[in-house]
Order: sequence, then C-alpha cells, then structure tokens
Amino acid sequence: MTSDLEAQLRAVSLRVTRPRLAVLAALRDHPHVDTDTVIALVRADQPTVSHQAVYDVLRALTAAGLVRRIQPAGATARYESRVGDNHHHVVCRSCGTIADVDCAVGEAPCLTASDDHGFAVDEAEVVFWGTCTDCATEHLPEIRQSGRK
Repeated sequence: MTSDLEAQLRAVSLRVTRPRLAVLAALRDHPHVDTDTVIALVRADQPTVSHQAVYDVLRALTAAGLVRRIQPAGATARYESRVGDNHHHVVCRSCGTIADVDCAVGEAPCLTASDDHGFAVDEAEVVFWGTCTDCATEHLPEIRQSGRK
C-alpha cells in the first residue's frame, strides 16, 4: 500500500517523505479527522514528527489535490483523502460524526444553481445535517419519556 501512496505523491510532483506517507495513510484509514487527530495518528508511528511538519504536509497535500479540507459550519476543519468526485457530507448535530454522501446526480457539479450569476460553476458543496444512528439510539429513551416520536 505504501507504493500506492508513493505513486500518488510522485504523480503530483511531491517528494516522497515519511511524514507525507504517514499523513496520507492516516487519512486513508481515518477519513474526516481533524489536525490534532492526524498528528496523534502520525506520531503513533513516527513520534519525532513535529506539529508544524504535519500542518505543512496537510497544506501541501491539500494544495496538490491529494487531500480535501472540509469545515462544516461550527466545526473544526477536517481532512479526507477522497478527492476528485465532488461528493458531499452528512454531519451529526449531536456528536459531530461525518460520513460521505455520493453526489446527488451525475458528474460535478451535480447540482444546478438557480442563478449562477455568470459564474462557470464546477463544484457544488452540500452538507446534510441530522442525527446519526448511535446518537438517535442513545436519546431514544428520553424521546419516549417525553412523548415525542
């Protein structure tokens, strides 16, 4: 799998370094994580990697298009390695869990603006908000007691 990550870096003319490989691996295995989580994941394997190195790697990978930075309203920035397909996200209002939602219809931008104001629209970003299954199950007894459904 490391050779796949190395190929991704080379394809966008980035040097293959241990911190870059570690960040890509962390995001491949743990999508939608914040910077502190990326740092912890990288340091589990490479304890000497600095905070600044991880920030720099995230910035470089995002600029190169290998990583996508998302920031739902009111949340900290998160990172994922699923790029290039204009997918959307669903966010739990209770715990903050984020999951991918495939594009609504067809290729990017997959939604048509009612008025594009002359812009050449090439991407649509949609965030669906709700309550995840775990949080809904956790709060079910409270809902039943109050008489709500």
